[in-house]
Parts: sequence; C-alpha cells; structure tokens
Amino acid sequence: MNIDESLLYSWGGETKIFKKGQMVFSEGDQVSYYFQITEGKVKLNNYNEEGKEFIHNILGKKQSFGDSLIFLDKLYPMNAVCLVPTEIIRLPKNNFIDLLEKHPDISMEMNHCLSQRLYYKLVMMQNMASLNPSIRLKGLLDYLRSFHDNDCEYCFPVELTRQQIANLVGLRVETVIRALKKMEKEGKIKIENRKILY
Repeated sequence: MNIDESLLYSWGGETKIFKKGQMVFSEGDQVSYYFQITEGKVKLNNYNEEGKEFIHNILGKKQSFGDSLIFLDKLYPMNAVCLVPTEIIRLPKNNFIDLLEKHPDISMEMNHCLSQRLYYKLVMMQNMASLNPSIRLKGLLDYLRSFHDNDCEYCFPVELTRQQIANLVGLRVETVIRALKKMEKEGKIKIENRKILY
C-alpha cells in the first residue's frame, strides 16, 4: 500500500532514517505505527529454535509494512530489518486509524492490498507444501511479480540474492541454484549476469 506522503505528514507522520542492518521493530515489540518506505529495503524475518532464518517478505520503495497488525492488540510476530540505508515514514497507530476513518477511499485501498497479500500468502502456502523446488520458486516469483505492473515475459527483475530466495522458500541455497538452472533450461526464467528475470 502506498499513501500520499503529504497526507501522512499532515496526520502526524515523521521520517525516520535507518542504517543497513538496523531494526525498525523486533519480534515481541508492541504494534505502534504504520510504516511506509520512501527509500531503501526492509526484510521481515524471524528465526526458529535452531537459529535458522525465515524471511516472510522483502519490501522496497512505496511499500508499507506492519499495517495488517494495527487492528489487533498483538505483538509483532517478526522483525523488520533494513537491508540497506532506508528512509521510512512512520505514523502512530491511533493517527493512522483516524486517517482511515476520515478517508474511506484509503481504507478501501488498504482492504484491497490486504486481500491481495492474503491471497498470495495462501498460494505460497500451497506451493511451500510441495516437495518440488521449482514449484516453490515459481510460487515465490509469482508472488513477487504481483506487486509490479509488468506482465511481460522476462521483464521482472528479481532483486534478491540466492540466499534470500532460499530463506523465503525454506530450501538450501544449493537446491535453489540447481532449481533455477533447471527453470532457465525450461524457459521459465532468464538469468543474465546472475540476475533472475521472470
């Protein structure tokens, strides 16, 4: 979701600058803000008991995060970590709810975004249940491309490392590399200068 920045500022939003590796919030923190990225990248993740990282999502410019939790009296179930120097507008939770009440069009847009995320999460869960690495990867690539308008073949650049992809789909990085090579041979993706195009 992307709300006009001037509107966010007029409702009490403030810009916060984060360094690479800095946490925006941690698992177990109280949900207090709506966050919208103006520059940079944020990874939503957590770790299992063995310390293995699970990445829920990687978000960039003009994308929001944490908004689905604003309506619940819960703690964050994951971390938000900046992958690069990042600039974020944050709006206090109560101000955000007031903004939605006064701007029902934004509330409807938010419902649409949350529904789209939920839909693709369900599709991702089905794909994650597959033992076939290519099916898992295709599910992830479809999900990532859903946030972009490009619908042409091989015009969506996947801006993730092989390790990040592995963490997103729950596979070893070696398995991801083999599966991507197989998908390239089958014409499902292109790889140019180590960049995946879908």
